[in-house]
Amino acid sequence: MSRTQQQRREQTIGKLLDATIDSLCEKGYAATTVSEVVSRAGLSSGALFRHFATRLDLLVAAADEVRRRQFSEFRAGITAFGGASIEQCLTLLRAACRAPINGAWYELLIAARSDAELRERLIPFTVRYHAQIAELARTLPVAASIDPRQLDTVIFSVVHLLDGEALAAVVHPQPEQEDMRLEMIAHMLRVGTVHTRIEAV
Repeated sequence: MSRTQQQRREQTIGKLLDATIDSLCEKGYAATTVSEVVSRAGLSSGALFRHFATRLDLLVAAADEVRRRQFSEFRAGITAFGGASIEQCLTLLRAACRAPINGAWYELLIAARSDAELRERLIPFTVRYHAQIAELARTLPVAASIDPRQLDTVIFSVVHLLDGEALAAVVHPQPEQEDMRLEMIAHMLRVGTVHTRIEAV
């Protein structure tokens, strides 16, 4: 059976996004040029620009594809565990931070520090991304042990901690601390010692 135009379009976009993510992870932001992406994808630059008006549009779409895959993997992990204990959630979150494709997201964040145009494009995307993380967190059993007024702060403190761990591990892995770190975070979440006092309004 011949492929439909929509199927061909989706396949082309998929190749371009895969190539962009791989290039970001392997070669970094600056080296992820249009020529590098189309070479990896086995396509022409014309094919790229039929679907993405600019390189920046492609990079933001790649970031969104990383987001989509991360949430898919996290939900699949919860299903595979058959539950969502605090330890399981932390294990899955660390795996997401350490996942090879997340390197593409880190590359874009780091580049955004000095690239104003990229930064402006990533701001609304990141706001939506974080909102989705918070929404997912509220559905997990761990949320029941955290004051709802503090949930977002607690969740993102843990996310940022494990993001930092993932980046530092590239040059200074400390496996002897990793299990202890997750145990410490799980303990704080379980007993509520991460909470700070909030004055009643």
